[in-house]
Amino acid sequence: MTEINNMKYIELQADDLRRLSAYYALRPNRSCDSSPLVSYLYKYYYMVKYCELDNALLMSYHGDEGSVYGFIPFCRESDLAHYFKLQERYFNNILKLPLNITSADEEGVRKLLSSGALENYEVIRADDLRDYLYDGNALRTLAGRKYSKKRNHINKFLSVYDGRWEYRSLSYENRDEVIRFLKKWMHDKLLNEQSTGVNEVGDTFDPVEELNGEYRGICGLLNSPVVYGYMKIGGIYIDGTLQAFSIGVRSESESMAIIDVEKANPDIDGLYQIINREFLVSEFPDVDLVNREDDIGIEGLRRSKLSYYPCGFENKYILRQKDPLCHS
Repeated sequence: MTEINNMKYIELQADDLRRLSAYYALRPNRSCDSSPLVSYLYKYYYMVKYCELDNALLMSYHGDEGSVYGFIPFCRESDLAHYFKLQERYFNNILKLPLNITSADEEGVRKLLSSGALENYEVIRADDLRDYLYDGNALRTLAGRKYSKKRNHINKFLSVYDGRWEYRSLSYENRDEVIRFLKKWMHDKLLNEQSTGVNEVGDTFDPVEELNGEYRGICGLLNSPVVYGYMKIGGIYIDGTLQAFSIGVRSESESMAIIDVEKANPDIDGLYQIINREFLVSEFPDVDLVNREDDIGIEGLRRSKLSYYPCGFENKYILRQKDPLCHS
């Protein structure tokens, strides 16, 4: 009990991201949660906290009515079962709650199953939460017949804005104009937002609340100068005005770019296709995979992600402890 009594979960801060990212690279993981950036983006919506141990990182978030959820530990694969059981004892004995984990990555679940650590758990595949994976070169080139519609949108954009647009890598000095654009994008988006989606627990939710939480998370990132050495951010300017931007991080161990944020003026045809391509070409020119996260059960978002022809999916799972026991 001594070890779990000394465990302390603290609020995730933007300045923590670069340091904590080292834990995420300790084991195979192709999910968007293989980077702390996405956890920070939703820290206000999910009240994300972390517990840093000698050789592992444990994460939690808080839901409605006092519920608390965990993540599969970020540690060496050989230590995964140990830290999973440590987290289990903390939830059962300190929080007096069952250990329920959402967005459990496929690689971690497979390892825990083989170790026997999930014998007392329901393991449920959450299809609405699966991440879309793409071939990096395919998204950078958009070559081939299947991408003809994407190229048509880009060609239309280029014919209208020839000589008037440019891609720029962005820095801390650009934060105010990015936030101004984001405010306008948010205002327009909230006027037309779909009323339901599927959250990390598999329950329906109001995306407006999540969008507001994401807005606060993006602003927190943009206002933290330390994070710019870790995340990549780029934008499309038309006539000198920012009209689209994207934020992502690189997973070196998976040769994968994780695209966490992509916002564009929806009234400009081809702009989303342009920022999608140019961001990868400029910031992630050699990654093999691109993770563009899940579709949270929103049909329009699903159609958009499928239209880029994913080369695979990163399945995610919900883990529910059946009979919480107090462990000595």
